[in-house]
Amino acid sequence: MTEQPHPSRATEAFFGRRKGKPLRERQAEGMATLLPALKLDLQAPAPARLSDLFLVPVDELRLEIGFGGGEHLIHRAQESPRTGFIGVEPFVNSMAKLLSRVDQLGLKNIRVYDDDATQVLDWLPDASLDRVDLLYPDPWPKRKHWKRRFVSEVNLDRFHRVLKPGGLFCFASDIDTYVNWTLIHCRDHGGFQWLAEQSSDWLTPFAGWPGTRYENKARREGRSSAYLTFRRI
Repeated sequence: MTEQPHPSRATEAFFGRRKGKPLRERQAEGMATLLPALKLDLQAPAPARLSDLFLVPVDELRLEIGFGGGEHLIHRAQESPRTGFIGVEPFVNSMAKLLSRVDQLGLKNIRVYDDDATQVLDWLPDASLDRVDLLYPDPWPKRKHWKRRFVSEVNLDRFHRVLKPGGLFCFASDIDTYVNWTLIHCRDHGGFQWLAEQSSDWLTPFAGWPGTRYENKARREGRSSAYLTFRRI
């Protein structure tokens, strides 16, 4: 068995905001009660079967990094009740919004983490995930900040380790430089096959795509999006 790095090792700093406007009373209550119940405990070893993390039987496992308002994660959890979802989001207001919806809908197939996603990636067992979603991540548009982008050689190594052979890495962005950056990094890594065969394959949203507020904002501002799917080889 491959030794798993301790969650406190080999992680990168988180560069985004942690908190915005004050939480509403119900959101604060959800953070106080639901977050401890659903948050992954990275101080304990990951279970031999990750499906044991969930209160309902699951056949597949997916990780969404930076779920923002949670629209996509909630949609997928409702759409696929036999899939276990792990959602990572350090921004307090976004986490509170998601937990409120989880509570309202009674969803049992979601677990969360409210800090650096690299800690979760280092905690997860080898070949344990069917899919990793990185949707509209912070593009860090200034060239001097590109090193902060989540797609990097070290994080692609992490994805490659935790994805099952044939598992998918799905990336969406409306920023051309980040789309090109991701294509180049995945090509150079060598462990991922881009599945597009024609332009419509990356211009068409993923199957069952619900849209997100970030995508809607991009369209209002005249930017189109790219949807990239890579298979772990």
